[in-house]
Amino acid sequence: MEHGVTGATNESSRWQPEGYLEWVRAGMPNYDRLQQQLVGATRRLSPRRILDLGSGTGETARHILDAHPQAHLTGVDASDEMLIAARAALAGRPADFHVARLEAPLPTGPFDLITSALAIHHLPAQEKQALYARIAAALAPGGRFVLGDVVVPDDPADTEIELSEYDRPSPIPDQLDWLHAAGLQPHLCWNDKDLVVIAADRPLD
Repeated sequence: MEHGVTGATNESSRWQPEGYLEWVRAGMPNYDRLQQQLVGATRRLSPRRILDLGSGTGETARHILDAHPQAHLTGVDASDEMLIAARAALAGRPADFHVARLEAPLPTGPFDLITSALAIHHLPAQEKQALYARIAAALAPGGRFVLGDVVVPDDPADTEIELSEYDRPSPIPDQLDWLHAAGLQPHLCWNDKDLVVIAADRPLD
């Protein structure tokens, strides 16, 4: 959840770990459903190494490790303040967190599972495409990338989440095309208006 999400009524909470989860839920009533669907897209996997992109306060990382306690998770986020909260929330768990932007090189793989919740929509289209290529390269053969994020819906009437200057969501077909172009096999797992969960698998070599 790098640098917050959309739909805020109190903009200052976007950048602060304290009260952040409440702020997200206020602007995104389906937030918990999104998290459930994201974790659900990983249930049949047995990952040993997980990379979480845009970890924020560690909420998605916590859910992922609850589902995969045998795994070690590496999380990255641009905000050191958010990651201080993430480290505290997951103290004693098999996780480490590093300050890095999504435009930067990814931690050294390969990873069996890469996840991202409500972070990649902040990137412009070309930077999303470049990130998907880096994700594909960082996945182990047979590994999976799971994206839970805000998108541009087919019907403008389905836009429920208030966007800000930091948000650059893309349509679902574009996301699927970019993932396929990166060498992954994407499929839509869940979609509710302007929220989506997409899984993309790296084929076995």
